[in-house]
Amino acid sequence: MSTITGEAETTDLTATLPRLEIIVASTRPGRVGRVVADWFTAEAEQHGGFDVHVTDLAELNLPLFDEPHHPALRRYTHQHTLDWSATIDAADAIVFVTPEYNHSFTAPLKNALDYLSQEWRDKPAAFVSYGGLSAGTRAVYALRPVVSMLGMMAINPAVAVPTRAHITPERQFQSDAALEASAKLVLDDLARLAPAFAGLRAAK
Repeated sequence: MSTITGEAETTDLTATLPRLEIIVASTRPGRVGRVVADWFTAEAEQHGGFDVHVTDLAELNLPLFDEPHHPALRRYTHQHTLDWSATIDAADAIVFVTPEYNHSFTAPLKNALDYLSQEWRDKPAAFVSYGGLSAGTRAVYALRPVVSMLGMMAINPAVAVPTRAHITPERQFQSDAALEASAKLVLDDLARLAPAFAGLRAAK
């Protein structure tokens, strides 16, 4: 009886937490993006301030934008768009996990962003980038104005992961105190802002 009660209490607690959507931007075979995302997801779950969800764009597999109407109208004609809309609509905060491709972010992420409009608005967004010497930071520079144009608040703290230092040849993630502190800073900011932005959306 006590175990069942404990599970119910845990479920109720999760339901009251802001929903964090972690979006994995890389879709290529052989990527390390999911390894990085899994590490950050574990950090978010340990943080305890969120109901954590993950969308992997490789699994979502959105086609190139194929809706006949402007996303702002929300007159969607395809089930994949309706499903994607519902996922982002439910989110209170967003984290983009992205590599750097030619000083920018991935085409699948741009496509996923362009599918929607109102669903993104008035939500705090953060970034976890990864890569070589730059640790993917130029992808974040390119992503910030897009996120802002969609009405999200792109927070200043970000997590930058140099893959040579933190991904083993066996594709295991090796964290350290600095990365964990960076993740906590991002999560603390999102936890602080998410309820305020939820109130802003509810007031509309």
